[in-house]
Amino acid sequence: MTETSGTPQSAPAPATKPDGVRREEGIHDFTRKLRQNALWPRVVEYIEWQRATRKARKGGQSDPAVPDMVPLSINLDLTTACNYRCDHCIDWDILNKPFKHADQELRDQMKELAERGMQSVILIGGGEPTLYPKFKEFVAYLKELNLQVAVVSNGSRNDKILEIAPYLEAGDWVRLSLDSGSNDVFQRMHKPTRDSLTLDEICAWIPKIKRANPVFQMGFSYVITWQGAERDDERVVENIHEIEMAAKRARDAEFDYISFKPFLERADTGSEVMDPSHMEGELRKVITRIRESVDAAKALETPNFRVLESTNLRMLLEQSWADYTHQPRMCHMQALRQVINPHGTFNCPAYRGVSYATVGGKDAYKNPDEVRAAAGTTAALLDNFDASDNCKEVTCLYNKTNWWLEQLCESDEDLASLEVQFDERDTFL
Repeated sequence: MTETSGTPQSAPAPATKPDGVRREEGIHDFTRKLRQNALWPRVVEYIEWQRATRKARKGGQSDPAVPDMVPLSINLDLTTACNYRCDHCIDWDILNKPFKHADQELRDQMKELAERGMQSVILIGGGEPTLYPKFKEFVAYLKELNLQVAVVSNGSRNDKILEIAPYLEAGDWVRLSLDSGSNDVFQRMHKPTRDSLTLDEICAWIPKIKRANPVFQMGFSYVITWQGAERDDERVVENIHEIEMAAKRARDAEFDYISFKPFLERADTGSEVMDPSHMEGELRKVITRIRESVDAAKALETPNFRVLESTNLRMLLEQSWADYTHQPRMCHMQALRQVINPHGTFNCPAYRGVSYATVGGKDAYKNPDEVRAAAGTTAALLDNFDASDNCKEVTCLYNKTNWWLEQLCESDEDLASLEVQFDERDTFL
């Protein structure tokens, strides 16, 4: 599962259970996030509809009407265009295709979603968002709708990030996917179309952006790759040896944090998976090297700079990824968080572009009629998309939350008795 969700601004420090097993980062504690004032009423509405539907079916009655539900949070791919040719890209197959959003239709869709309860938008994914022709204007429009906004960029057009900086607020964030500590490895991994682009140039923008608006978070994203990792039978460039170097660079460049996560592959089913078990004897050596390097990076933390281990990385280091592949049959999160892409609307970031995970077209929420149709398709996916089978290889970040929601749907627990967990606005899912 691609780790895109949440802002580390409000995340607690990495915690440890009494038995020594680390818990997930706060940014991935979606069970806790859903119990915020901004989200919980819509979650209650969803659970009550699920309970009514299951009760009706057990009694041989007709299903209750499907509510006009919309996702609370979306990943929005503004474009398929990308000016990099990254050897480790998980969305390689859907980039640079002749599919585009119509700007006004996209705005109409965001307005419809916001009016119906959507809280946040992550601009990410199957293309570089700053290449969208009206990127600044579109971000400004999302903020006019009072939405939380996050941007995942490759860093090649930080002039565009500087332009949107005045519109962003506390709780919003921008994360640059850089994955390297040196200019050499950066260029060999990312292969930018402008050959002169360097990591030095990208990082030099950060102080300017922070001076323009220091209230939102700027992150340095680092996907860890190793010898033996492949994408479409092509070996990726290893970068374990640059982990500590990257952390120092990020700190000195005034990033707020660096986040480490492991390389993912795309399975035959179309889903994103992490399963390096085929590396056999080399796996333990890789894990040892990563652990030592990340620990060295953590020694560089300051009160203003954090080193974060993604939940997926912890799965890898603890070799516990299989614990997150036992999914309930029904993936509830597909009703609460979806992906809108120029190719269409999909039920999960891990299935971006996959036909059997399609909710609708790229404008699936542009007006009330389309919303009702998308709600019906989502209801059908809840019934027919068998996560216990389709996602049996996926180390799903929503695993814990899906089981919690399943338990609530099956029980008669008084939902009003579940207290709101916190009310810091962090609605990214």
